[in-house]
Amino acid sequence: MCFLFSAYSDDTIPQNFRWAESYVKSCFDATAGNQKLKKWELSITDKGFFRFRKYYINGKQEYFSFNLKRFDHLTYLGTEEFGQIVLRTKQDDIIVQTYNDPKGNIDSMAHELKIPVINVHVELLDSLNINLSYLMKEN
Repeated sequence: MCFLFSAYSDDTIPQNFRWAESYVKSCFDATAGNQKLKKWELSITDKGFFRFRKYYINGKQEYFSFNLKRFDHLTYLGTEEFGQIVLRTKQDDIIVQTYNDPKGNIDSMAHELKIPVINVHVELLDSLNINLSYLMKEN
């Protein structure tokens, strides 16, 4: 499913949230990285917050959250088979929290969030960028 909107109405905003969330979930690569995930959660709320939480087998948790009003742009590093969606905010607007980390719990801020993905298509990445940019302006 690919949405390339040229005109928006109030009715399309919930669809944009659902589509953007669904697309990122569909291509998220839970096997990437050197630590195994127990589970993960990703949501884009109707209030305009992007939230991503990873639960590792060792009990560690990582949580990332930002308001789409602060979204700046999206880039992609990789191939169609695998890579990373990089979401960037205007400044250090992404809340980063860790829990149960052997190195200690950390609260910090960041300006980018890298999400490992597999089986992506350039057209859909363009649609994701368009949707997130539009949602940034509307919220």
